[in-house]
Amino acid sequence: MKVRAKKELGQHFLNDLNIAKKIAETIETPQLPENAKQWGNLPIVEVGPGMGVLSQFLIQSGREVKAIELDTESVEFLKKVFPDLKVVQGDFLKMNLDDIFPGELALIGNYPYNISSQIFFKVLDYKEKIPVVAGMLQKEVAQRICSKPGSKVYGILSVLLQAWYDCDYLFDVPPGVFSPPPKVTSGVIRLTRNSRTELGCDEKMFRTVIKTSFGQRRKTLRNSLASLIPVNSTIWQDPILARRPETLSVEEFISLTQNLANP
Repeated sequence: MKVRAKKELGQHFLNDLNIAKKIAETIETPQLPENAKQWGNLPIVEVGPGMGVLSQFLIQSGREVKAIELDTESVEFLKKVFPDLKVVQGDFLKMNLDDIFPGELALIGNYPYNISSQIFFKVLDYKEKIPVVAGMLQKEVAQRICSKPGSKVYGILSVLLQAWYDCDYLFDVPPGVFSPPPKVTSGVIRLTRNSRTELGCDEKMFRTVIKTSFGQRRKTLRNSLASLIPVNSTIWQDPILARRPETLSVEEFISLTQNLANP
């Protein structure tokens, strides 16, 4: 079935069925990394289905699928065209995901550019519930999430997500397959939970350290983190403070947080 794309809420809709199918398959068992195969049969939550170009392939997986859509017109269209799709009307960012599915779930979507970062911050809040998340977003954001230390785009989302997930950039999606075409290239990524069960430091402080560090990313940590370090602390002598935040790995940020918590 070919679903016509339309523009709602400033979103650009995918109209290439081959790419839609390829995105849907990113959370299927054969496509998952070996250490994540067990999550290939989880129920699926799709964010922002629009007119259902991705939904139609998710339904074919035989798994339970629930689509979360804010726009009333799109909800009515989905219910009419895809009677087997369970559509939940509402704002994904404001939802309690335990009300959608009680256990673990796989999250997927052609995420609206303007809220994609917020969606992935929400994923962090539900990291024990969402062992696998995939989908399409603006290439710049997708690259940032999957970038490694030393990269110019490595930042807050990179560290926070990579602390809990293995992040893989899968493929580019050109503007011409959207209606209307956006001015930027999109990228498809997949995140699967790693083996970490705890950080070994206070998670709230970990987030504070990362956000404070990258808040002044051109400065060394000695300057950007000055407000978090007691004046007489021996931490001031730690050579790590002479570095910039984009050079630190997740493990180094964890170690730094531990030291700041015990000055």
